Amino acid sequence: MHLLSEIVNWLKHQSILELTGVCCGLLCVYLAARNNIWNWPFAIVSTGIYIYIFAQNGLYADMLQNAYLFCINIYGWYYWSKQPDNSAKVPVVHITINQVETAILITAAITPLLGFTLVYLSNILNYSPAAYPFLDSFCTVLSLTAQVYMARKVLENWLIWIFVDIIYVLIYASKQLEPTAIMFAIYALLAAKGYYDWRKELRLQKQQH
Repeated sequence: MHLLSEIVNWLKHQSILELTGVCCGLLCVYLAARNNIWNWPFAIVSTGIYIYIFAQNGLYADMLQNAYLFCINIYGWYYWSKQPDNSAKVPVVHITINQVETAILITAAITPLLGFTLVYLSNILNYSPAAYPFLDSFCTVLSLTAQVYMARKVLENWLIWIFVDIIYVLIYASKQLEPTAIMFAIYALLAAKGYYDWRKELRLQKQQH
């Protein structure tokens, strides 16, 4: 009972907006891992909320990331839903060598550029200093890549998410965004399940062909 009381007391001191973003975020990842199209509307709500939260905490790369994800989630919802009702689900596929090379090149090129841009803009616009600009930028670029691969049903998107989520747990804990840090720890676990489930589905696809 004491533990339950502590948890309830902790929740009372958290932002309602952040908790809403956390709940929608967890639902979207769980549904995505279950290959359920309704992951996308929850993702849209969650990313919309976090655009504001990250702007308030100087995590500008994450703010831009969520603005992008807000748009890519709309695309993902469209891409998954354009299949006829009587057709099979969008098939799971393995990542290609070209996609791996593209991800590496984009990350190497954009991470330092985005990091320096965040530092420069926060200085000239008198915003709060960018928090962890280069690490934040690195995670942002990888996250955007993973989100595109998820929308295209690339199996290995989950491995990228696991790696990024672990880093984000440390970043958000250091910024005292505790519910968000907990959310990303759960994200990592759900990403592991997503990888397992999608890999199993890919094997079934191969057997049917």
